[in-house]
Amino acid sequence: MQANNPAPAPGFSNTGYAPGNQAPYGHPQYAAGNFYGTTPAGPYAYQAQPMGNPSGAAVPPIQNQPPGAIWMPIPPPIPNCPPGLEYLTQIDQILIHQQLELLEIFIGLESNNKYEIKNSLGQRVYFAAEDTDCCTRNCCGPARPFTIKIMDNLGHEVIRLERPLRCSSCLFPCCLQEIEIQAPPGTPVGYVVQNWHPCLPKFTIQDEKRMDVLKISGPCVVCSCCEDVNFEVKSLDEVSNVGRISKQWSGFLKEAFTDTDNFGVSFPMDLDVKMKAVMLGACFLIDFMFFESIGDSQQRAGVWQ
Repeated sequence: MQANNPAPAPGFSNTGYAPGNQAPYGHPQYAAGNFYGTTPAGPYAYQAQPMGNPSGAAVPPIQNQPPGAIWMPIPPPIPNCPPGLEYLTQIDQILIHQQLELLEIFIGLESNNKYEIKNSLGQRVYFAAEDTDCCTRNCCGPARPFTIKIMDNLGHEVIRLERPLRCSSCLFPCCLQEIEIQAPPGTPVGYVVQNWHPCLPKFTIQDEKRMDVLKISGPCVVCSCCEDVNFEVKSLDEVSNVGRISKQWSGFLKEAFTDTDNFGVSFPMDLDVKMKAVMLGACFLIDFMFFESIGDSQQRAGVWQ
């Protein structure tokens, strides 16, 4: 008698995502620290993303790469995918490395932040650069409004992050933090808004229509002392884990004398590509809110500072 094949979990494209099923050993999507296997509740279903070149031919790598830089091969265009986000359809983890600015170390003036965004293989996917004026950076500090432009390896701006000037304390629950994610620039694909809570960092991920999609919850004490700080991405009912945003411990010297941070963002491979971009934007908002510092000022330790 032929065995019945189990049906895939709702919103996923294969049975490997069904709750209770074990992933095959060595599958890159289930590397250590990843924790998929449950389908979050809510109106935003996961959408399976096509992978690879539809014609079956391998996509050639970018030529003439600068020394030391390994770039992710350019993926083919995908229908209904914002241009430039095709890279995100092929990965389930993003590594964000803030670049060290020597000017900040020697004279204490805050400069525009710059970041390399890589996949789990160390290949560069995007490059991000803050675009704010000197007065705003050094007067408003980590609470400053900003524009961050995220460009692909060809120099095309594919994502823009817009953070307005908002209150940085939960003492003012009517004007908390938020960030708008645009892809391509000028076209909103989602928002991340801070939710009032007496002691926990909490956020809601929204789609382009301001409909709630996912939740983010952080620890009570947001302090990176010799260990990673994890912000869990959950379903709307906060029962199922969907992903994680992690501030990674960079070592004592780097943590003590610079404000350059490393982050990791993990999500299901077949999460809607727009929501992957919004989670990327959430990572930058969390960085500025809790881990950015100016001069001798220390990072925030919670929602009340």
